[in-house]
Amino acid sequence: MVCLGNICRSPMAKAILIKKLNEKNITRVEVDSAGTSDYHSGGKADYRTMESGKKHGIDLSTHRARQFTRHDFDTFDLIYAMDSTNYSDILNQASKKEEAEKVKMILNEINPGANLSVPDPWFGGEKDFEKVFAMLDKACDIILEKIQKEEKQ
Repeated sequence: MVCLGNICRSPMAKAILIKKLNEKNITRVEVDSAGTSDYHSGGKADYRTMESGKKHGIDLSTHRARQFTRHDFDTFDLIYAMDSTNYSDILNQASKKEEAEKVKMILNEINPGANLSVPDPWFGGEKDFEKVFAMLDKACDIILEKIQKEEKQ
């Protein structure tokens, strides 16, 4: 899960998916988040992200922001970008076709091919964080379904 600073959208997406995986006792999937920038590296999730998570039974207190690196292409099978700018920034780091094919827009899980961006709630308020949570929750439901289908194969 990748956004710009790794303190709002991507840690929220990571935490949502981890909660869903834990509820289904799926342990073989590694989920992480990062930012394309190093603005907040080492910092906690935005307090509004933590508040939104808390409302939904998710604890984000241990999150520490980190920057996306080329090593992430080796570590992860899928890389979900939160918006088109971060999508492009990630693709710019891909050195081969196989790496680029791992990068997806997360909202394409809900609206395939639409390439919609998750709005950055940073400049907004509680309502904006809740709107983003709902979008990511819905996308993570679909991601979970895909993981469950793979497990059955």
